Amino acid sequence: MDVETMRAHCAAKPGAWADKPWAHEHPVFKVGEGERAKIFVFLRSDNVGIKGGLSREAADEWLQRFPDAARPMAYIGRSGWNDLDFSGAISDEELLDAVDESYRLVVSRLPRGARPAGWDD
Repeated sequence: MDVETMRAHCAAKPGAWADKPWAHEHPVFKVGEGERAKIFVFLRSDNVGIKGGLSREAADEWLQRFPDAARPMAYIGRSGWNDLDFSGAISDEELLDAVDESYRLVVSRLPRGARPAGWDD
C-alpha cells in the first residue's frame, strides 16, 4: 500500500473531505459538515489510523492478527483507534477494508440528518 492509493480511496467515500487541522504532511479525512464533521482516517506516509471498533476490545482483533503491523493509536487508542502499517504485513485489500469499516463506524454514529447520501451503499 502507498499513501496516494490510500488518499484516493478515502477521498472517494461519500461526503469525505481532507483536512489538515495540525498542518501535518498528510491529511485526516472527515465526513460531515463543518465543525460537526468527524475524522474517519488519520493518513501518514507509512500507516493509516482507523477506528478499529466501537471499543478497545473490538479493535484489539487487529493487534492479535498483526502484532508487528498494528498498534493502538497514541492518545485515542483507548477509544478503539489503531495505526495499521503499510509495511506489507497487512494486505492492501485488508487495509482498504479497514478504512471502509472505519468510515462505516464513524458515519453510523453521526445524526441521521448529517449522514451523506449513499454512505451505506
